[in-house]
Amino acid sequence: MRMKNPILWATALAATLSGSMATGASTAAAAPIELASDCPPGFELADSNQCRLRTLYDGYKSLEDKGVGGLRTALPAVRDGFSPQQIDLGRYLFFDPLLSGDNSLSCASCHHPQLGFADGRATSIGIGGAEVPRAAPTLWNVGFLQKLFWDARADNLEQQMQGPLYSEVEMGSNPAQLLADIGGSADYRRLFGEAFPGHRGQPTLEQIYTAIAAFESSLVSLNSRYDQYAHGYQDALNEKEKEGLNIFRSFVARCAECHTPPLFTNQQIAVIGVNEPEGRKFDPGAAAVFDNPTWHGGFKVPSLRNIVKTAPYMHSGTFDTLRDAAEFYTLGRGHALPDEEKQRMILHWHIWEPDLSDEEIDRLVDFMGTLTDEMFIPRTPVRVPSGLAPIGNLPEALQIQARN
Repeated sequence: MRMKNPILWATALAATLSGSMATGASTAAAAPIELASDCPPGFELADSNQCRLRTLYDGYKSLEDKGVGGLRTALPAVRDGFSPQQIDLGRYLFFDPLLSGDNSLSCASCHHPQLGFADGRATSIGIGGAEVPRAAPTLWNVGFLQKLFWDARADNLEQQMQGPLYSEVEMGSNPAQLLADIGGSADYRRLFGEAFPGHRGQPTLEQIYTAIAAFESSLVSLNSRYDQYAHGYQDALNEKEKEGLNIFRSFVARCAECHTPPLFTNQQIAVIGVNEPEGRKFDPGAAAVFDNPTWHGGFKVPSLRNIVKTAPYMHSGTFDTLRDAAEFYTLGRGHALPDEEKQRMILHWHIWEPDLSDEEIDRLVDFMGTLTDEMFIPRTPVRVPSGLAPIGNLPEALQIQARN
């Protein structure tokens, strides 16, 4: 939270120390919540009150003349142009459990800033303790993505967020309840009026979706040690990490062909032959969404940005460690699949037998560790307009518990 008002900051801090932030009385006594008038770090405020992303990658060309995994390659188009007020309103909504059917969960419950905007679980836990079928993917750099969900069924953030919001096993709300809950808050009505000037009356579903999309699009991670190296600082990586980068880009390992810099994903569906954890039914992935049998067991290639923060790995948390996930690719085509599934799957042609040594796998893991960057991590609000306790401050002990 970008608090510029020292009175507001002091009020919020005092309330936090007293342990009374969850009560309606403390919320009523606090200064009114104010939306930010400045853009998040990494964004520039344009004359039209729009936040535009600015990065060193803006000056680079496309992948064409740089080869596979080239360092100085351009980023794809990003969702930007939202106002500072819309982004900040989305931040409050993101951490507010008012958005769930029973006020027990926020978006941050499964996309926690202290857990790489994932949740540290093999598969997420939804309303009433319900098990969600898949893992929560990270939201870092989600504003660049053209397809969302593991099975790529959503085309934009506004469409994607309606899945968890209205799922009976995730947040358990519905459009009518969401409108009633948000519209029933005088603070939210005031803040929506500020974020969407010219609109009067109750907030609309489209405005709610826009605000959350604005905040999620501001979650940019492009300042890792890898990025420093890509921009010319040779000492940003040590020798083992540079060796890992060379293996990553090689035509033996072929990692960069799917996990393509600078986002470290090519945003495509890939069938790589990962089996489900013991006791779980096989997930057909994108095949079921697009009625495409060639995508049986196929999922969207995830970004490797901040990958060390988001264990366990794959769509259902099959691998506990990053090394296990990296080793999977060198053990041969379809080695992990039961025969009946192997016969149905058309594995991606990159999934072959690179026969990497243990040392080479270790170097790959070393390199992937250089993709960590949480410089622009947003602050969790100390309070939210609903008056409920914001969900997003996770003590260290609970972080460890979540990962177990």
